[in-house]
Amino acid sequence: MKKTKSNTNKTKKNDVKKSAVEEPIQEALASEEPMEAEAVTEELTTKSSPIDESVEHARDVLATQLGLVKEKGYDFAPEFKDMTTQLYLFGVMWKYAEDLEDVTDARETAFSALEVMLTSDGFPKKKIPKRVEFLRKMSKVEDGSNALAVAIGYDAKLDDTSLVEVFDHFVDDVQVSGAFWRLYDRCRKTMLYGGLLVAFVIIWFVTLFMPGNSAIAILAAGLIAAALFVIPVFLVGLLIYHLKIKKAV
Repeated sequence: MKKTKSNTNKTKKNDVKKSAVEEPIQEALASEEPMEAEAVTEELTTKSSPIDESVEHARDVLATQLGLVKEKGYDFAPEFKDMTTQLYLFGVMWKYAEDLEDVTDARETAFSALEVMLTSDGFPKKKIPKRVEFLRKMSKVEDGSNALAVAIGYDAKLDDTSLVEVFDHFVDDVQVSGAFWRLYDRCRKTMLYGGLLVAFVIIWFVTLFMPGNSAIAILAAGLIAAALFVIPVFLVGLLIYHLKIKKAV
C-alpha cells in the first residue's frame, strides 16, 4: 500500500510539472493574433530582382517583334542576326532598368540581365563571358555613341516595329547577307575537305608508284598538292567577295 501511494504522489507531481510548463506556452500561443492571409502570401512571395524583371520585360518585347521580323523574310548571316538581336535586347533592358528601384547602374544591370538570358537560352556557359564582353565592345561605335541596335532598343515599346527598323538598315549590306555567308561557308569547306582529299591522293600515289622517296618527301608532295588546290579556290572566293562589295557600293 505504501508503494502505491508513493507512485500516486509521483504521478501527481509530474502532472503538476507538465501543467506548469504547458500552460504558459498555451497561453502565449492563444494570445498571439492570427496572421491575415494576405500577409502570409506577401511573406511567402519572393520579390523578383531587377535582373529577372529586365529579362522578363525583354522577352515580352521580343515576343512582339519576332512575328514582324519573320514576315519580312530577312536573309542575314546567322551570327549577324544573333548579335544584332542581342544588342537590341540589351538596349531594351537598359532603358527598363533605369525605372526600377535599387538599381544604381542600369547599363551594367542590363549586361548582367543579358548574361542571364544567354544562360537560360542554352548558350554554352564557358563562352558566355566572352560573348558578353564582345557585345559590350559592339554596343558602342568609334565615336563613343551607342550602336544603332542599342539606341533603337533603348527607345523600343511593346507592339512597335523597332527590331524591323534595325534590320531594315542592313538589308543592302552585302557583308552581312545570308547569301554571302553561305558562299563563304562553302568556300571554306571546299578548301578544307578538298585540300585534305588532294593531299591524301598525292601521298597515296607517290607511296604506291614511287616507293624510293623518303617519308618527308612524300609528305611535302602532299602538302604542295593541297596548296595548289586551296590557293586557287581562295583567290576565286576573294574575287567574288570584291565583285559583290564593288557592286553594292
